[in-house]
Amino acid sequence: MQDDPIPSVRFPNGIDVPALGQGTWAMGEDAGDARAEIDSLRAGIDLGMTLIDTAEMYGDGGAEEIVGQAITGRRDEVFIVSKVYPWNASLKGTIEACEHSLERLGTDRIDLYLLHWRGNYPLAETVAGFEMLKASGKISAWGVSNFDTDDMQELLAVPDGANVAANQVLYNLSRRGIEYDLLPWCQSRGVPVMAYSPIEQGHILHNAELIRIAKAYQATPAQLALAFLLKRDGVIVIPKTSNAGRVRENRDCVSLDVTDEDWQSLDAAFPPPAKKKPLEML
Repeated sequence: MQDDPIPSVRFPNGIDVPALGQGTWAMGEDAGDARAEIDSLRAGIDLGMTLIDTAEMYGDGGAEEIVGQAITGRRDEVFIVSKVYPWNASLKGTIEACEHSLERLGTDRIDLYLLHWRGNYPLAETVAGFEMLKASGKISAWGVSNFDTDDMQELLAVPDGANVAANQVLYNLSRRGIEYDLLPWCQSRGVPVMAYSPIEQGHILHNAELIRIAKAYQATPAQLALAFLLKRDGVIVIPKTSNAGRVRENRDCVSLDVTDEDWQSLDAAFPPPAKKKPLEML
């Protein structure tokens, strides 16, 4: 496959980012894996997958430390996304959690800071914390994760809630519920959707139809599953791997040119939603 350009997605603040980035869930949990994790992230940066998603939750901050090591000397090349726990998302707690994340990341700013999921603190309080962080330059933009359509509508009703820059949700071939209402809602408002667990932690890769179609393009099932998501407007895909070779495989998915007939066959194997479904989470 050729190194076709990675498509980009534009955030509401006008920043363009690659639609294919890198996830870090489960990184930073075992010191013996650190070298491979750092190398894989650096390989992705080299290949243009410069958006890196992490969270204070992952490895109790260990993933952020891995990211910090991976981006040493390259901070201006990357777009960093991190997240605050809902139980830290008071006004004061959001600011303190961000400062701890900045320290672990070894940087002075986070490009996109997300509320990991809804908790007990009022959205208005969390948003106020985000806006203070933005005003101080510690974050460039803020967003949410695991918000369904009604959550997003509620968010827009709070002061400065319309400044939401992204919604990160579970989305892959086997989890297409957001296509019914949440994805169109976000697309119509220019709010990018970040798709986490884009290959369902490997569970969908044994599907016979996915394998059959992938073979027709001399591709892997994972590449086809990623290409499916990249076809969606305003969707950012964040596969996670600690294998530098697999990073290259992921990067090559952008070169797949799948026929409409084969996409229809994939739809038959993984049907889109016919009605509203509750938002799924991992």
